[in-house]
Amino acid sequence: MILVLGGVGAGKKAYVNSLGYEDADFTSDPNDRKPVFAGLDAYIRENPTDPEELLRALVKKDVVICAEVGSGVIPLERADRVYRETVGRLCVRLAKEATAVVRLVAGIPVVIKGNV
Repeated sequence: MILVLGGVGAGKKAYVNSLGYEDADFTSDPNDRKPVFAGLDAYIRENPTDPEELLRALVKKDVVICAEVGSGVIPLERADRVYRETVGRLCVRLAKEATAVVRLVAGIPVVIKGNV
């Protein structure tokens, strides 16, 4: 599994397309059989779920895409802080399991782990 991270509008989807995946390969349902799971951050916001169950589903994907949520100002609202921490901790666990981790910065892929 390749974990692709980056800010909003950083080029994550275009990068995954450049790996040979088409738009039809993308899903926002972790239980869908499509190979690319996009929008981990949004999924967690909308579906507070058991991180263990979600982790088991995501490590079966070819690619997991997540917007970075941990940089910047710490949110005032407790729920927003819990959400941000949940996303961050799950990304740490995904990165550990991933064969590659790529961060997109201004459309430029920076390989943090592995080879892509």
